[in-house]
Amino acid sequence: MGLLGIFLTGVDRGGSVAIRCIRRHRYPDVVKTLDIRDLVHFSDDEPRRKTLIEGERLWSEIVCLQQAQGHGPIRDDESDGILVVLAGEVAAQVGKGRARMKQWEAVEVPAGLELTIRNASEEPAVVLVVVAPPPSE
Repeated sequence: MGLLGIFLTGVDRGGSVAIRCIRRHRYPDVVKTLDIRDLVHFSDDEPRRKTLIEGERLWSEIVCLQQAQGHGPIRDDESDGILVVLAGEVAAQVGKGRARMKQWEAVEVPAGLELTIRNASEEPAVVLVVVAPPPSE
């Protein structure tokens, strides 16, 4: 969606007004940045999940996994997603497919497929999950 800007561009001798219309996007005046490291916390008991961004059309969270911890299966029939490994290594299962993923690797999670992740090393793992549109639950 855009805003319609109307600008007076001139007035001629006869008093006629020239007007120009420009469509502008709704960009915020101030951009709020987030430091993802503020959301990285681990628990020996269970995976730690913290919402990063929650909007009308986009949702994301940071998942922190110690040693053999896992998360899932999770599924949403209406939302596509992407999983990005920010630190460590994880074993990811998307539908029936499996992959061992290292830092900076990503995988698409199409709507309707289950996602399961598990830490695949002794080091802690940090994963970014992004979903659009936001999950229904």
